[in-house]
Amino acid sequence: MDGDLSRDELVRYGRHVSIPEVGLAGQRRLRASSVLIVGAGGLGSPAALYLAAAGVGRLGLVDHDRVELSNLQRQVLYDTDAVGTPKLASARARLTGLNPDVAVETFETRMDSSNAFEILEGWDFVIDGSDNFPTRYLVNDACVMLGTPFAYGAILRFEGQASVFGAPDGPCYRCLFRDPPPPGLVPNCAEAGVLGVLPGIVGSIQANEAIKWLTGIGDTLAGRLLLIDALRMEFRSLDIRRDPDCVVCGSEPSVTELIDYERFCGAPPDGTETEGAMHDLDIDVHELKRRIDAGERFQLIDVREDYEWAICNLEEAGARLVPLATLPEAVESLDASEPLIIHCRSGPRGDQAVEYLRAVGFDTAVNLAGGILAWAEEIDPAMPQY
Repeated sequence: MDGDLSRDELVRYGRHVSIPEVGLAGQRRLRASSVLIVGAGGLGSPAALYLAAAGVGRLGLVDHDRVELSNLQRQVLYDTDAVGTPKLASARARLTGLNPDVAVETFETRMDSSNAFEILEGWDFVIDGSDNFPTRYLVNDACVMLGTPFAYGAILRFEGQASVFGAPDGPCYRCLFRDPPPPGLVPNCAEAGVLGVLPGIVGSIQANEAIKWLTGIGDTLAGRLLLIDALRMEFRSLDIRRDPDCVVCGSEPSVTELIDYERFCGAPPDGTETEGAMHDLDIDVHELKRRIDAGERFQLIDVREDYEWAICNLEEAGARLVPLATLPEAVESLDASEPLIIHCRSGPRGDQAVEYLRAVGFDTAVNLAGGILAWAEEIDPAMPQY
């Protein structure tokens, strides 16, 4: 892997080689390097494509999901024909087709504390393309313990963040965010939305940081947090310093082995954060179906948005659309004498609605655990999912 570039490689990477800062030596370093990407979704897609195109010798992908139609708005590794298939099978074919000289390794599993070291060890650089807090903290802690730098990225609506954590003498993710936010405080992209090109911007920045690190050129984002506002097209950066009291990378760390990150972040053991979890104020989809079939009287309130209702709904079961933001104005139209069943897409917005309704006197309000996704999966498989 350390020999001269072949004629085909010189042609393929000619635009790199002609840059003095990269040159032949830099391209050889890329060919001899390895990068692991955790999450082959919105961030992982552009990062993987550009790293494969750049000639990184060994590329790893960690993911366990299947391609969904709703992915295609931003996850550019996949096409329509791939819907319903495992992501990594499509990703491998796409990356190998782009650059057959890159060795693509796939890990079709959910990464957790039991397998993180096994998966993460031996890579020169890691890209965190995850979309949940348990995995972010897991990647951070494992990479710090292994001494492997990683590029962090996060996206929501029009805003993105990027940095490099775990560099020698640099900060880690916990220096910036020591503890995760309370469950449900930060909406996920399925609920809040994300501009389709934004993960392309942030994922490309992550790939850029990997290339600079591997070739030893330029200044990386280690010690800086890049903030991106795509709506105003503004970029700004904040300086981040290593916290000497950091629980993971500080001078006397208290976290020296991997922990239960789902519990640490307030999520259930399956790693799906708050989606689908049963609480005291929940009912499940089978109980809802029983009540519908029995003809029981209750109010079924859907707190999703108009466009979500248009994709799928429970109108035939008597559901009424009341988007969460409009719930305070709709309270007067609700009957406090009849049970209230609230649902959203997957659960969190329903939890918020139930909390609000009980606070204003609707003591019978309960949430449908897992939302309409659980109904589609367990009761009506023909219902569209998104």
